[in-house]
Amino acid sequence: MSRKIKLIWDFRGPAAQKTAEHHVIHLKEFIALEKTNLNISGSQDFNEMHSIAFMVVDETEMISVRDALKPHRGEVYVEPAQN
Repeated sequence: MSRKIKLIWDFRGPAAQKTAEHHVIHLKEFIALEKTNLNISGSQDFNEMHSIAFMVVDETEMISVRDALKPHRGEVYVEPAQN
């Protein structure tokens, strides 16, 4: 089974939250256009000056998506715990 990779774009400054939210719109467009295997994307706020946008891809797709979209960093994706 292939691992899932979370590609991350960092945004900093007073407009970080809005910029990350807007970036997710473009990530969703890319997912639909390229028909990626996974449809996981979103944004997360760490504080008022740091937010991220992210999308999750199969490890097999990571290189092509990374080269096309140039994320700032990536990490192995861990599924959120179910309550």
